[in-house]
Amino acid sequence: MELSTNADIQLVTFFLYGQEYAIDVMRVREISGMVDISKTANSPPHIKGIINLRGSIVPIISLRNCFGFSDLGDESTRCIAVMDLKGELTGFIIDEISDVIRIKLSDILPPPVETTAQSWIGGVIQIDERLVIFLNLEHLV
Repeated sequence: MELSTNADIQLVTFFLYGQEYAIDVMRVREISGMVDISKTANSPPHIKGIINLRGSIVPIISLRNCFGFSDLGDESTRCIAVMDLKGELTGFIIDEISDVIRIKLSDILPPPVETTAQSWIGGVIQIDERLVIFLNLEHLV
């Protein structure tokens, strides 16, 4: 079933290194505070380890590292957004949850041509005076 561009979509917005991003709320299973992450040997720098989430082993990925940002900064507001990607749970460390918004699919503008190599950028949304980057995390993992 294909959605009309006039259809509404609900998004969770969050901050990462001062920039606001958005993801489809239907992908988010839960958002939790930071917990102890068990390190895994020989993992790439963006994979921080694994956690046990009520009996499910969930890999934890730093979006800061995936996007080339440093891990330095205020850790007091960081949290883990656990998402369902391709039928598997994956946790992403983000800086801070911002909001839950509802927009029309047609409000998601195509990404700039310069970012087409970054397939995880699904588009750009203008909300008032700010630009929010819509993520397609399936292309990131």
